[in-house]
Amino acid sequence: MKHQHTYNDKGERMCCNQTEKIYTKAGAEALLYPNEGAPKSAEEKKHVQRDSDGHDHSHEDSASPWTLFLAPTSALILLLLAISFDNNWLKSAWFVETNRLLWYVVTYLIVGFPVLKDAVRSMLKGEVFSEFLLMSIATLGAFYIGEYPEGVAVMLFYAVGEVFQTLAVSRAKNNIKTLLDQRPDEVTILENDTPKTIKAELAKIGDIIQLKPGEKLGLDGELLSARATFNTAALTGESKPDTKTKGEAVLAGMINLNTASQVQVTVAYTDSKLSKILAMVQDATSQKAPTELFIRKFAKVYTPIVVFCAIAITLLPYFAVDNYVFNEWLYRALVFLVISCPCALVISIPLGYFGGIGAASRNGILFKGSNFLDSLANVQHIVMDKTGTMTEGVFQVQEVKFDAGFDEKQILQLVNSIESMSTHPVATAIHEYVGEVDRSIVLEDTEEIPGQGLRAVVDGKELLVGNFKLMDKFKIAHQVDVASIIYTVIAVAYGGKFVGYITIADAIKDTAAEAIKQFHQLNVRSTMLSGDKTSVVEYVAKQLNIEQAYGDLLPEDKVDKVNAIKSKNESVAFVGDGVNDAPVVALSDVGIAMGGLGSDATIETADVVIQDDNPLKIAMAIRIGKKTKQIVWQNITLAFVVKGIVLILGAGGLATMWEAVFADVGVSLIAILNAIRILRSNFDSR
Repeated sequence: MKHQHTYNDKGERMCCNQTEKIYTKAGAEALLYPNEGAPKSAEEKKHVQRDSDGHDHSHEDSASPWTLFLAPTSALILLLLAISFDNNWLKSAWFVETNRLLWYVVTYLIVGFPVLKDAVRSMLKGEVFSEFLLMSIATLGAFYIGEYPEGVAVMLFYAVGEVFQTLAVSRAKNNIKTLLDQRPDEVTILENDTPKTIKAELAKIGDIIQLKPGEKLGLDGELLSARATFNTAALTGESKPDTKTKGEAVLAGMINLNTASQVQVTVAYTDSKLSKILAMVQDATSQKAPTELFIRKFAKVYTPIVVFCAIAITLLPYFAVDNYVFNEWLYRALVFLVISCPCALVISIPLGYFGGIGAASRNGILFKGSNFLDSLANVQHIVMDKTGTMTEGVFQVQEVKFDAGFDEKQILQLVNSIESMSTHPVATAIHEYVGEVDRSIVLEDTEEIPGQGLRAVVDGKELLVGNFKLMDKFKIAHQVDVASIIYTVIAVAYGGKFVGYITIADAIKDTAAEAIKQFHQLNVRSTMLSGDKTSVVEYVAKQLNIEQAYGDLLPEDKVDKVNAIKSKNESVAFVGDGVNDAPVVALSDVGIAMGGLGSDATIETADVVIQDDNPLKIAMAIRIGKKTKQIVWQNITLAFVVKGIVLILGAGGLATMWEAVFADVGVSLIAILNAIRILRSNFDSR
């Protein structure tokens, strides 16, 4: 069947090149084609490969490190023996002429045949100027002018570099895959009080999972046992145990630590929070950073230019110098070709970004693409919501002040009933204060007014529960000095009359102040926006040393504030957790969602998700972005500087094939080792 080229979402060809070869060997095709129909199973993969290009990669898929090193090791031994024979370190009268040539040819083919084969395949499929062609021309040219040891050495070290590239990509894949293996394939459910083990995807909402100590939870659910302690590291990156009580939500991927527990499934297998995390991580590699995209485009233009330069180096001196010797100038051109191979860039740069994504996910931070690593590294201004982001989002009723003309108990029941329609933390606080909802109360025409509150009709009378903007909207007169109250205030009106208000307090997160301090250390400005009243927002901002704070904002007001900051040419990241935050999260340069308490809409819209709602992780995400960018640019600089110097020396006849090998393979190995260094980095501020 005729070969069909594979393209990414940017229209770039992804097949028939060294990158595809390395990633296939590493079994990491998903890192190249996460959203482009990459085969999921081994059988699918073989089927796709047969249908698309006729290649047989089965030997590569199962290759172990020992197998990968077998050919280069064999070639190295033969090359060292040949050099020993050439220099009479080992006596061998037979190692001359035809025998000598055959020895070097066999040694060369051990490591060179796969490259020659790939060069021919690439040319037949229209990809003429590939890395394979550069190495083939350079090494065959070395044989043509009688430099057998150097020709073999170039191909040998190229093969060694390819092995290390494969191992590095495999490691990056495994670091990302670690998160993908957190969910068990099977769960034990209780069926008529009898334990039964089934596939996790077959479990239904309402099933009761029996979770033994040490077992991982397979689906999201509600804890039925009185108390249980879980390791949540798979979701949050935090090893500190998290104790849950009856009725609290527990998530797939959590590990039960102490006693046997029961969990009732509340979310389908495919809709669990962990499923969404896995999708985010798998999709992350499809979103390429601008640096990565530029290098790919650069390599496509750069390689043919180098080939034509090599031809010019070989032929043009004939017209310009006396005593022109073809073999001498051909040798310089071959050195030039070896140096020019862009392997150090096309492999090490994606590895750097994969390393950043892997390091972040291990710390409970999910980047939806390597481009967001770059964006967050450049962020100048963090804009954040208050409730659930800088505060716990766990409200408690402090005071109830109703007019004496109303029955406090009756009004509280009405407020509890209408708030049961909302998922806002304020509703939870009121429910905990009042108790069970009175189901005899009939609410009609219930509606939520964004940024203001709730409205309904009860017994023919209008019930309003929200902030004082809601009172103003419906022209409810009151005499309350709202600015003098530092707590969050829930105003209530019934039957067109002002009833009074309920004050609610929300505790500031323990790590919030330190997070703001770290923002400032990173030279990132901070602003807080909230729909809560201005006095509360300003109080929290003062406690945290946030530079600017604005309250009483509707969702569209938050959008206006962020647009105002962006108009000053500042790169903005917005951090939020509520449904109302989704528009401004989408607008910002980098949208960050608090994934624990955050709404699904905000998490879906965000570019970065903080799994444990810890504000310190925002600063950590910025540090990971900066470190990734630093390593990527170190590799770019190293490759260009070293290759540039040796290219000039090679063209001038001052560099041999051995210097060329260092400029190509040596730089590649250094760049790869530098790229995977990010996986071992500690991103805690301490």
